[in-house]
Amino acid sequence: MGRCTAPVNGHRSASAAAACPACSSRRSYSYSPSSYSSSYSSSGSSGGGRSSVGGYGSSGRPRWSRTGSSLVYTPAEVRTLTPVRENIEKRASLPDLRDVFLCHAWDDRKRAAKELHDLLESRGVSVWFSEKDVVLGTSLLREIDKGLAKSRVGIVLVTPALLSRVRGEGIADKELSALLARDLLVPIVHGTTYDALREVSPLLGSRSGMSTAEDTMANVAAKLAELVTP
Repeated sequence: MGRCTAPVNGHRSASAAAACPACSSRRSYSYSPSSYSSSYSSSGSSGGGRSSVGGYGSSGRPRWSRTGSSLVYTPAEVRTLTPVRENIEKRASLPDLRDVFLCHAWDDRKRAAKELHDLLESRGVSVWFSEKDVVLGTSLLREIDKGLAKSRVGIVLVTPALLSRVRGEGIADKELSALLARDLLVPIVHGTTYDALREVSPLLGSRSGMSTAEDTMANVAAKLAELVTP
């Protein structure tokens, strides 16, 4: 029997399979574009979590997605969020935890960060957010440390303002250092790119996440809500 040509030419149709010297002799052939794209995207996906096949790749449903959910996940998103979900489940029995710690630039507190915070809370997600959780006169760094310790997962809202703050090694940089020490981190890129992020923070840029250039902020919040909901 000849060698299968799928790794080179792909079997994207019944006729392609029939032309393959290895597969043409089989009694039946089941063509599954989603399984082909999924296996390809595991090695060819971009840092932003999208497959390079057709721009978006095929979608799947993670095991924690609710029955009847209309949300569509890419294979890269499922791979990225699965270990985060596993760590969330391990911490489920710990008392008094917020669902999410929202790391953001100070300049975004009235804009994109507040939008994401409000969308998450509208879905029943409890969010540590400096605008409401840091009392005037208290130590910001101390409150951040407490918020990190008492949250199930960290979200980093990556914006041009945050990249500027990280370059300056400000408070946002200290938050990122603490978050990167845990395997409980999801970057959300908004108004910038993963390439720009990698230039400033290669370690954070090496982590896949979600981008509002490829999905709406509302859908990003909905996926995060599914991720942290027991």
